[in-house]
Amino acid sequence: RSVMQIHNRIVARFADGRIVKGTTQDFSVTRDFFHVIPADPGAAPVRVGVPALKAVFFVKDHAGNKDYQEKKDFERPVPGRKLQVVFKDGETIVGSTTAYDAARPGFFMTPADPQSNNDRIYVVSRAIRAVAFIQ
Repeated sequence: RSVMQIHNRIVARFADGRIVKGTTQDFSVTRDFFHVIPADPGAAPVRVGVPALKAVFFVKDHAGNKDYQEKKDFERPVPGRKLQVVFKDGETIVGSTTAYDAARPGFFMTPADPQSNNDRIYVVSRAIRAVAFIQ
């Protein structure tokens, strides 16, 4: 019997500003690393260490829309808690989470804007300056 492989389109953003785009089949919140198969045809898989990351963006497509201004407010009810995350580099993202725990190495959140190119984001805790819950 065959097992369907899930290829998640991701953008891995490092705390130092580097970016790796591609797909992954082995991302897990329980491991310190995963592999990215770069979007460039024929490129070798890249081992990515989670502690060096800012976040992993699970995206709808790699091109995105650079001109789109993502909304920072909620237009619909969402599961979990609404929050704003400010990264150490000053970037702010707004979304919801069902799994935030400051003691964990990271957590998943869903963007507030349903039109965002990001389906979900794995935020690496050590890259965060501040987290604020929103009413």
